[in-house]
Amino acid sequence: MPQRHRPLRLKLLIVLLGNAFLQHTASATEGAFELGAIQVSARKTQLGELGEPQVSSLITQEEMQRFNRNDVGEAVNLLSGVSIAFSGARNEKTINIRGFDSRQTPLFIDGIPVYVPYDGNVDISRFTTADLAAIQVAKGFSSVSYGPNTMGGAINLISRKPRKSLEGDVKFGFADGKKRQTSVNVGSNQGMWYAQAGASYLESDYFRMSSDYKATARENGGHRDNAYREDRKFSLKLGLTPNASDEYAISYYKQQGEKGQPPSTDPSVSRFWQWPYWDKESLYFVSRTALGEHEALKVRLFQDEFDNELNMFTNGSYSTLTNPLSGVSIYHDKTYGGSLELSSTRLKDNELKLVTHYKVDKHEGSNAVGTVDEDFRDTLVSMAVENNHWLASDLMLSLGIAHHSLNADKLYKSGTSLSKPDKMSATNGQAGIYYDFRDNVRFYASVAQKTRLPTLKDRFSLRFTTYIENPNLQPEESLNYEIGYQGSPWHGAKAEAAIFHNKIKDKIQTFYRPGSSSCTASSRCQMQNVGEARATGLELGLQTPVLGWLDIGGNVTWTDMKNVSDPDTRLTDIPRQKIAAYAVVRPLARLEIIPFIESESHRWASNTVRIGRHTTLNLKAAYHPTKALTLEAGVNNVGDSNYALSNGFPNPGRTWFTNVSYRF
Repeated sequence: MPQRHRPLRLKLLIVLLGNAFLQHTASATEGAFELGAIQVSARKTQLGELGEPQVSSLITQEEMQRFNRNDVGEAVNLLSGVSIAFSGARNEKTINIRGFDSRQTPLFIDGIPVYVPYDGNVDISRFTTADLAAIQVAKGFSSVSYGPNTMGGAINLISRKPRKSLEGDVKFGFADGKKRQTSVNVGSNQGMWYAQAGASYLESDYFRMSSDYKATARENGGHRDNAYREDRKFSLKLGLTPNASDEYAISYYKQQGEKGQPPSTDPSVSRFWQWPYWDKESLYFVSRTALGEHEALKVRLFQDEFDNELNMFTNGSYSTLTNPLSGVSIYHDKTYGGSLELSSTRLKDNELKLVTHYKVDKHEGSNAVGTVDEDFRDTLVSMAVENNHWLASDLMLSLGIAHHSLNADKLYKSGTSLSKPDKMSATNGQAGIYYDFRDNVRFYASVAQKTRLPTLKDRFSLRFTTYIENPNLQPEESLNYEIGYQGSPWHGAKAEAAIFHNKIKDKIQTFYRPGSSSCTASSRCQMQNVGEARATGLELGLQTPVLGWLDIGGNVTWTDMKNVSDPDTRLTDIPRQKIAAYAVVRPLARLEIIPFIESESHRWASNTVRIGRHTTLNLKAAYHPTKALTLEAGVNNVGDSNYALSNGFPNPGRTWFTNVSYRF
């Protein structure tokens, strides 16, 4: 069996470090790493200033802590337009944004792409939030600085940057399911340089199911079978700020995890899987250098390694592999590359950006004895131009165009002869206009043509001999329209509203043989550009103080999805309505009581299975004996609702938790 951890190869990074320096501005939250944020700004900001993201929603560290959002999936679900699902194959938490899945709205850390190179997905629950300053979510329209494949937007995790000579926090927590977690973050800013380090640990043995759950042959209720997890994470950032305009930072991330996949409660589905390790190791460099009065150079360089092992068993005893060799699947994936952005404000009331991206994805799959049976490599290149022009002091027009190309450099699959595909490419254009009616009221409208280039899995996976490869699968494309408002309608309030319409064509989806509705070795399927769909929706959000001791907030999402090319085939995992509401009640000066209600309408899990609507109430009390110390206790799913987001995978029932945190 190959080694579980392999050292990072630094050759590319060393070469590129000699040539370059960083990327983008800002997020509106204290302690955020400015270089890690990406935005299209509707107002001119000073270099390094923390500005308000123009077409993004922001989840702050305070909000993640207030609502106990311990992983990125839970945190992003606070927003309108977002829904959570669990993939049927791996029961991994995925995010849908306005009908776009995780492959179409990729994940970034400080603007650097993060996903499994083979299939473009990532288990969002593996990414904990303890060391984050904020999460920035762009929907539909996103800056060309993100690069390719942002068909439905982008999710950007912004790391912390210290502001004081010494600052940090410590947190401990316990919960149902023998869940225990701890995290430590510490940072120091010495003016010319800064350092930030974080470590977190989260472990759980199971989760408690609702008492209303009806037992099946696969799950008898009580403690959810094979629902254990363990995640360890370490992060370190070192930064240099030699002057007011320049900044250079290098970051290292190490994640180690293991998990079990609860079996489907549907007795007809026999899948008993465990991951003895799910590990990720990353090295990032980001910088910004002023090239005189009007120009600046921004650079991101990255190298990322992803290793995991999947063990597939014959039954729920998890003792016998389905096959001594193929019952174990080992991934060793790598990605490396970088982006450079040259910006200029030489022309009056204008900012011009030239951006280029280079990315190499490698996938290596092997069996139980280490024999490599898959070896793929893709190279992705992107070039883009973005121009922001102020037509007036309160009116900005943003125009962007990008060209992406994808080339398969290496194709190997044991026992199969694969055809090398042609080089594929896509060109995208976008436009947005932003009007600041007053300092805290903004109206905007945008249109963005976006594409997603097919992944290695889309093109070459045989899915245990039930599919035929499609090397020349083409990109899928969307045209995203949006008009919206962001602002403060009265003192202390924050509101937003958006109407969107997305048209999707050449959608990549499974094509069945005529007369067949399943994929088998005798009736094999294929991924093809056969889909056409549209999504239309409305998003409303408001948070405001009401009285000195009461704040309220919430959001509403309405989404209408239609399969244009095949109306008889359902579009899955998207609820038509989603409502969230909360209150922060302060009956005493140091006590907060926080109820949070979420309700979703039904969603389709397949063409024939519809998952019913659900409403859940979470309740938490937080006591602050001092400004630095917080004691918390609460209950999630107070009503013990029996509900699921994917067929066969029920969510936890009523569960309790406690936390202690100290900030210094």
